[in-house]
Amino acid sequence: MALSTLTDTVTRRVEGTISSVGGLFSDPVIRLGVTGLSRAGKTVFITGLVANLLDRGRMPQLKAQAEGRIESVWLQPQPDITLPRFDYEAHLAALTGDDPRWPDSTRSISELRLSFRVRPSGMFSGLQGMQTVHLDIIDYPGEWLLDLALLDKTYEEWSDATFARIAKRPQARDFLATARAEDGALPLNEGRALALAESFTAYLQAARKDGYSDCTPGRFLLPGDLAGSPVLTFAPLPKPSDARRGTLWHEMARRYEGYKDKVVRPFFRNHFSRIDRQVVLVDALSAIHDGPQALEDLRRTMADILTAFRPGANSFLSQILLGKRVERILFAATKADHIHHTQHPRLTAIMEALLRDARDRAAFAGARTEAMSLASLRATVEEEITRHGEVLEAVRGRLPDNRHVAMYPGELPADPARLLSPAREGVEKWLDAEFSLMSFAPARSTLRPGEGPPHIRLDRAAQFLIGDRL
Repeated sequence: MALSTLTDTVTRRVEGTISSVGGLFSDPVIRLGVTGLSRAGKTVFITGLVANLLDRGRMPQLKAQAEGRIESVWLQPQPDITLPRFDYEAHLAALTGDDPRWPDSTRSISELRLSFRVRPSGMFSGLQGMQTVHLDIIDYPGEWLLDLALLDKTYEEWSDATFARIAKRPQARDFLATARAEDGALPLNEGRALALAESFTAYLQAARKDGYSDCTPGRFLLPGDLAGSPVLTFAPLPKPSDARRGTLWHEMARRYEGYKDKVVRPFFRNHFSRIDRQVVLVDALSAIHDGPQALEDLRRTMADILTAFRPGANSFLSQILLGKRVERILFAATKADHIHHTQHPRLTAIMEALLRDARDRAAFAGARTEAMSLASLRATVEEEITRHGEVLEAVRGRLPDNRHVAMYPGELPADPARLLSPAREGVEKWLDAEFSLMSFAPARSTLRPGEGPPHIRLDRAAQFLIGDRL
């Protein structure tokens, strides 16, 4: 295992050196990773970002655009011909068609290249010609990112940690009963192994549906062409006194190590380790709506996610010696259009507090981080409603059944500790407040020439992520 890790490290450093030296003689490339857990809105974020970079009428906070230095932006074939192309055109048609709908969620990795023709800025810009900058956007499920934490755990450590984490969850009741009834010292029986894996997968699906974030291994939820293979046919088990070769426990451990070697490490080596800017999308509003336990689970999961990054500055020397590092990380609370703009600062403050530990570690390593609340596609308008004689700041949007309704989701606290402290203490529900959400459909809209779809703060997000390179 140590030799494999050493080989991977050496390989990445050699590739980083070649990439760094080659970059001196070619157009600069920004590799932007976009991830987030289920329902965070990765597909909508990429679609909205690309649409508004192609037609920049709604991007005043992107400095290069405000200064008139962007001559043109266009889509190109992605450089990695082994990856599926992010289907931007189909997703945009779904969001902006006659009957707008949310596109299908991310189920695998994909890529898209956007190229900018830009006039340089600075004192000597007049002496330089136009520059081409490429933005490679890599879309991948957040569940795959959580799997990177498995690389540092043995099967026994992972099993113990999993049982401790899910012991009190009602969604895990059936699986826990099945696992505890098994004797891992018995010879492998493929039928029992399959039943255990299916029961564990059913738990993961139920937990994700109910708002839990720590649903790993990620490929159990998004198996793709690995469905039914032995590498996905394992589950946590208590270690028996006899774990010799040929026992159920030994085979589960072997398949777990196979999952790391055949699924997790190739993803890290081929894709994740090459990213230098990163967006982590967080559906914080849904976690708040689901209650204190879901919010605390989200906090722990986000901390785990950041341990997968190698944050730091990407100097030429650091790329040669250490491999590429993630220079900038944006933590974005999505669906900001589900609350009135007066509450956006509170949502951002909750994000900052939620990710305090993770952000501090990244900043210490030299990476720039920022928390932000945004809406990749604005689906609501704001209005005031009166309830019991009180005027409330609400939002109005279209439901999937085409009804238009106004919603007041509740008031977020000015002090994030009002939410995070009860969540850490393990209370089951909010004691003095209720937070509600509706599932709004995309709004019907007519776009004027030169304008992308309406959004909230995508221009600020773009400026933080790529503005320094344009």
